[in-house]
Amino acid sequence: MTDCNREPLSFSSLGSKSVVADFLGGRLTSDAGALLLREVAQRIGLFDAISEVIPDPRNPVFVVHDQQSMIAQRIVALALGYEDLNDHQTLRADPALQLAAGRVPDEELTLASPPTLCRLENRIQRTTLIRIAAVLLDQFIASHAQPPEHLILDFDATDDPVHGRQEGRFFHGYYDNYCYLPLYVFCGDELLAAYLRPSKIDASKHSRALLQLLVRRLRQAWPDVKITIRADSGFCRWRLMRWCDSHGLGYVLGLARNQALERLAADWTQRAERQFKRTGQPQRIFGTFAYKASSWDRPRRVIVKAEHTAQGPNPRFIVVNVPGDPQELYEDVYCQRGDMENRIKEQQLDLFADRTSCHRFLANQFRLLLSSAAYVLVQALRRTALRQTDLERAQVGTIRLKLLKVAARVVVTARRVVLHLATSYPFQDRFRAVFERVMSAPILGRAGVG
Repeated sequence: MTDCNREPLSFSSLGSKSVVADFLGGRLTSDAGALLLREVAQRIGLFDAISEVIPDPRNPVFVVHDQQSMIAQRIVALALGYEDLNDHQTLRADPALQLAAGRVPDEELTLASPPTLCRLENRIQRTTLIRIAAVLLDQFIASHAQPPEHLILDFDATDDPVHGRQEGRFFHGYYDNYCYLPLYVFCGDELLAAYLRPSKIDASKHSRALLQLLVRRLRQAWPDVKITIRADSGFCRWRLMRWCDSHGLGYVLGLARNQALERLAADWTQRAERQFKRTGQPQRIFGTFAYKASSWDRPRRVIVKAEHTAQGPNPRFIVVNVPGDPQELYEDVYCQRGDMENRIKEQQLDLFADRTSCHRFLANQFRLLLSSAAYVLVQALRRTALRQTDLERAQVGTIRLKLLKVAARVVVTARRVVLHLATSYPFQDRFRAVFERVMSAPILGRAGVG
């Protein structure tokens, strides 16, 4: 610590009393809630499972920071709101983070430094990334006590802006910046896959291959599960639909409007226009018809939402291979995919999935997976301990503020590590209730190895 950081900070006086601050408080932490994350991670086996699939070429004789503790250090730090490796220069001595990483708090024997963590990032290879991704999928499978009857998998792509000369960066005209184009797959609130891609590609690139891998593993675990995929028009590709048709998958996909579709939907759009002119109120009429684009292998069922408002006609189309009422399929199934965008924003804004500032592309994919693991960890906390509480639907940032950011004084003795949480912490009852739920949750073991 530099001398300038030891100098006291003199604030405005309070009456006759001077107000002075320094950074010499000793073993204090502002992140005592990390202990909850530690307990959740132990019960789902997350840190062990990820560490086990990462080869460690280091000579054990010279290893100071074991790989499992470094993995835990990075994932928990992301969940606590520390996005940058540079944060670990001082954070590595934080007693709560040391506990979460499996170390007894010690001001001298600190956690890994930023250079050590950077070396971990840059020795990750492509095969290792595939195995880490498999761990996250197996975490999803292990979270189900009973086989589900039906899964809806949401696919979506988003931009990940880059501000340096990282490998794989390209300018994307739609997003008007240099970026990556990661592909996400969610099932409800649960993350199944996060795949980093260069941005010089179509949004649906590799989605069929990723779907095949996901379906193979899901059906291996649950042979009778019904699977439906849901995505916007960027993923409406005939090869993807043909694969779904031939492998028993349902799909509900957006379909970009064109003149042929508008001609086929003319009866519904004209009726909506007539009713709007008669009533002056916005109109929405749903219809269905068969349609075959020139590139498709066969005709498919298309649903039209013929909408007419004061701004004029606004028809929308989706293509489906599942039975159901057109309005229900559009409003109750397709439109619900919008919630996935909130999950992506949550991961990027609250868990820093877009902090892809490494030069190596594979290192940036590893960072995306670490952020994904942090999401899986917080989601496990949400799923096991926050149900039927006011934080059940809270986003990561709110959970962090109200449950994880807790000040505490840490006392280490020969037999105990004691955290004295702040007496003025306003959510003590909630913290106790969450603690009891977490500690009573079953230990699932190390899910996802293989």
